[in-house]
Amino acid sequence: MNPFILGSKNKTDIFDLEKTQEKLEKACDFVSKLAENKGVILFVGGKNEAQNATKEGAEKAGMPYSAGRWIGGTLTNFPQVRKRIEIMLDLISQKEKGELGKYTKKERLLIDRKIEKLQKMFWGLKDMVALPKALFIIDPRFEETALKEARGLKIPVVALCGSDNNLKNIDYPIPANDSNIASIKYFVEKIAESYNKGKK
Repeated sequence: MNPFILGSKNKTDIFDLEKTQEKLEKACDFVSKLAENKGVILFVGGKNEAQNATKEGAEKAGMPYSAGRWIGGTLTNFPQVRKRIEIMLDLISQKEKGELGKYTKKERLLIDRKIEKLQKMFWGLKDMVALPKALFIIDPRFEETALKEARGLKIPVVALCGSDNNLKNIDYPIPANDSNIASIKYFVEKIAESYNKGKK
C-alpha cells in the first residue's frame, strides 16, 4: 500500500487522493463494461461498518450481495448453495400461499425458524443463478475466504482496500478508508452508479 499513502496523522493513514481517484476510475470503467455485457457483480461486505452500504448499493444496481458472514463455498460449491436458496424460496412461496396449514403448530414454528435462518444466510444471493462475473469486496483482508474463492475460480475482483491490505491479489484495487461508514458508502455508491451507467 506504500505508494498510495502520503503519511499518517493521529495513527490514521492518509491516502494520496489523486492516486485513489485514478484507481477508482479504472475500477468504475471495468464495472461499466461488465454491465454493458450483462455480467453479474456480487457485492461483498460483511463487517459491521459495511453491511448497510453493501446491501443498499447492490439493490440500487439490482445485483446480488453478501452482507453478513461469508458462507464458505458460496462460489466454489455454488450448485449446493443454489439448492439451499431454492429450498428457501420454495418454503417462502408455500408460506405465502397458505400451504403450511397442513402442518402442526410446532412444525410450522420449526419451518418459520428454518426460513429465517436461510434468509439470513442467502437472501442477498436469491437472484444469483450462476457464478458472478466479478466481485466487489469491501476490505478483502476481512473477506479473505471470498477473495480466495474468487481467485481460485479466476473471477476478477474489485476491492475497497484500507492500508492494511495487500493489493497483489486484487485486479482493481481502490486504496481508501475501508472502515469508515461514510467512506464505504461513497465508494459503494460509485460502483453501483457505474454499473447502472453501463446498463443503460
